[in-house]
Amino acid sequence: MSGHVRGNTLFATSEGALLRTRNFSLQLVVDGRVAVQVPLHHLHSVAVFGNATVTSAALARCAEAGISVTFLDAGGRLRARVDAPQGGNVLLRREQYRLADDEKRALAAARSFAVGKLNNQRNLLLHAARDAAEGSRTRAFLRQTAELVRARILGAAAAETADELRGQEGIGTRVYFNAFTHLVHAAAFQMQARTRRPPRDPLNAMLSFTYALLTNDCVAALTTSGLDPAVGFFHRDRPGRPGLALDLMEEFRPVLADRTVLALVNRHQIDDADFEHTEGGGVLLSAGGRRILIEGYHGRRLEEATHPLLGERATLGEFPFLQARLLARHVRGELPTYPPVVLR
Repeated sequence: MSGHVRGNTLFATSEGALLRTRNFSLQLVVDGRVAVQVPLHHLHSVAVFGNATVTSAALARCAEAGISVTFLDAGGRLRARVDAPQGGNVLLRREQYRLADDEKRALAAARSFAVGKLNNQRNLLLHAARDAAEGSRTRAFLRQTAELVRARILGAAAAETADELRGQEGIGTRVYFNAFTHLVHAAAFQMQARTRRPPRDPLNAMLSFTYALLTNDCVAALTTSGLDPAVGFFHRDRPGRPGLALDLMEEFRPVLADRTVLALVNRHQIDDADFEHTEGGGVLLSAGGRRILIEGYHGRRLEEATHPLLGERATLGEFPFLQARLLARHVRGELPTYPPVVLR
């Protein structure tokens, strides 16, 4: 499939595709024929993978309509993002920058992101342990690993410096991924460690790609709330890196991304034919593999849960937007701390 619409996002996944505008619609043209056509008012964003062309007229129409256009490489890594001129409350963004420059306040916010992520990782391990056979080695190992992660949660919550916090979060995440193969029931999908740039196995390729989709969602959520996605509290500033989006996505990695990957693998909805192996030893999703992962991720986003703080029933895809609003309230001083979302 060369392109498709999921939710309010148009995904262009074919190499050499052309995205153009006709009247009040976007058209995705592949090999000289219109593969997808969608009215502009149906879209919030466009994601373009690999070497596709977007006309200047299409970019202009998207900007006028408030539709973001994100360019990603074949592995899902962000290349560029085109947005309309940012509106929102400039006073909120100025307060965000002040908070980021205040070591004590920034550390408090960073602790919330890290603790939220580690709690959700622990809950995923405990959920898998409950599903494992009673008395099995797997159940015992997963419970033991969950306790190791719990120790890092306590360490992160008590961290007094940014480096100490990153150390606690890093150790906890390594422990979590060391147990990840015990969550995978398909022999063909195993990994020795978390690897990136490039991923060295299909499981890592799926994780990296799904994290890229999640990053895009978090950028959109923060932009909608009037915050600057580039200036974070946990992730250090780096040119071209959406630091605050990476902060926000931490608590959602286990909830939205990791669970999507595990579901697709354990239900045998994806196999080795959906991956491409590069000369350098890297592994990338094929166009078909990307489609499967996009559909799986979208399906996970449509699942509903009750927000633990707000008490609202919402889809998981709406949760980053709810959290971005809570973060904006914290930045304004309306909330004393940022409350990460933790789901069981």
